[in-house]
Amino acid sequence: MPTLPTTHTRWLVAAALATLAMLVASGWRPYDRLTWLMEVLPVIIVLPLLALTHRRYPLTPLLYGGIFVHAAVLMLGGAYTYARVPLGFELQELLGLARNPYDKIGHFMQGFVPALAAREVLLRGQFVRGRRMLAFLVVCVVLAISATYELIEWAAALALGQGADEFLGTQGDPWDTQSDMFFALIGAVAALLALSRLHDRQLRALGVA
Repeated sequence: MPTLPTTHTRWLVAAALATLAMLVASGWRPYDRLTWLMEVLPVIIVLPLLALTHRRYPLTPLLYGGIFVHAAVLMLGGAYTYARVPLGFELQELLGLARNPYDKIGHFMQGFVPALAAREVLLRGQFVRGRRMLAFLVVCVVLAISATYELIEWAAALALGQGADEFLGTQGDPWDTQSDMFFALIGAVAALLALSRLHDRQLRALGVA
C-alpha cells in the first residue's frame, strides 16, 4: 500500500487545518449566506473524504496542493460572491476589462485541479494506455465536470429565481456559460502541459506508477 513520507503527512495536516480556518473565516460574515454555502459545498464534501482516505489511498503532494489552492479560490468567492471579490476588481482595472473576472479564475481551477485528479486516477488504476489517449480522456473528464457544474447552476437558477444571481455571477454576460467551460478547458490543458512530468515523478515516488 502506498504511503506518504512523514514530512508530507505533516504538511497535509497543516494544510487541512489551514483549510478549516479559511472555511470558518469565509463563512463568518459572507455577503450572502446561501451563495456562500453553495460555493463552498465542494470543500465541505471533499475535505472529510480526503481525511478518510489519506492512509488507504494517499494522493500525490502535487494534487493535494492543487486541491488546497482550489479550495481557497472557492472560499474566497463564497465569502464575497465571485462578482465582488476585491482581487477581481484589481484585475479588472489592470487589464481594462468590462467585468470582474474572478469567476474565470475559479473555472480555470475547475479545469486545472480535476485534470490532475483524473490523470492520477486513470494512471493508478491502469485504466488507459498511451499518453495521447490519457490526455484526451483527462480533458473529456474535465469538460464533463464543467458541464455538470453549469447544469447545477441552471438548476439553481430555476429553483431560486432571482436569488440565484449571486451564485451564477454572470454579470450580464450572455456567453458566461460557454466562457466558463472554455476556461476549464484552458486549465486542464495547462495542467497537462506544465505538470505531467512532475506528476509522473510523484506517482513513482508513491510506488503506484
